Amino acid sequence: MQAEGPLRLGFLMFPGFPMACLTSAIEPLRAANEISGQRAFVWRLLAETDEPVRCSAELGFKPDMIFQDADGLDHLYLVSPPTAEFSDPRRGRARLRWLDRTGITIGAFSGGIFPLARSGLMDDRTCSVHWCYEAAFRAEFPDVAASQSVIVQERRRNTVSGAGAVFDLMLKLIEQRLGRDCMTEVACWFQHPFVRDADASQKVPVARLGATEDSLTGKIREAIRLFESHIEDPLRIPDIAAAVGLSGRHFDRQFKQETGQSPLRYYHRLRLAKARQRVLYTNDPIAEIAASVGYPTVSRMVHHYQAAFGVSPKTERGLTQSLRNGLGPRPDDAQ
Repeated sequence: MQAEGPLRLGFLMFPGFPMACLTSAIEPLRAANEISGQRAFVWRLLAETDEPVRCSAELGFKPDMIFQDADGLDHLYLVSPPTAEFSDPRRGRARLRWLDRTGITIGAFSGGIFPLARSGLMDDRTCSVHWCYEAAFRAEFPDVAASQSVIVQERRRNTVSGAGAVFDLMLKLIEQRLGRDCMTEVACWFQHPFVRDADASQKVPVARLGATEDSLTGKIREAIRLFESHIEDPLRIPDIAAAVGLSGRHFDRQFKQETGQSPLRYYHRLRLAKARQRVLYTNDPIAEIAASVGYPTVSRMVHHYQAAFGVSPKTERGLTQSLRNGLGPRPDDAQ
């Protein structure tokens, strides 16, 4: 199978972008070109200026072209941490919207969904949001549908949750351009274990167990779904046990056996984890964050937050912002 002309992709880099997402996009395309013996894919690195952009690993990547000059692309992907924004938001967003009007596919990897959504180009669409950014994303964009799927492709929008899923998306593009045999060989080159369907759900860790939610039994997964859907208005544990069809004692014992924690402690830590996402990835007032995770007072949440994470929300936000400004290690570097 051979498509006419190469597929032209642009990767728009923002300071602090996750390097793994960029390499997971470029390397399979490079391998596909080598295996097929043709330039089926070409790519360019873009930035707002011609200065090197430092990634999360503190390495600099020199752009091939300035974003305002970008043209002739088939796909454009934003690669960034969730806190990224154009240095000139009005001009940057206008350029994005102009490129959209030319008919290209626009997407985002990991935290890149935040500047893309701020441009207004995700209105009335569904997007993939990494689980560790979900609370912050929903707080900033309550009208944009956020999905737990690793990849969402919808009406010229390709959004991807993390680096592993970026590799999956590139394999799909390779299959479309060069056929399944070439795609399979690329996957085998990198020992990529399987190609996930677009609707595959993200893996979410179960705290302190070294497992993921999909390894739990149905009743415990359902209980966690109830926890997730009642963050602002916490439910009573006996009511959750009854909702999943277990006695209180049996529910407590089975939950602890599968997750390593009591239901109450798990629920408590889940609410604090959602609060932490908003502390790290938004500028929302601490009082608003406390209310959003079901705390009647700020002082009570701050006390529990400090006990759980060893630092107050205000202090952790300040430390994290300082590290970002210096492009040191950040909590989102793994994505």
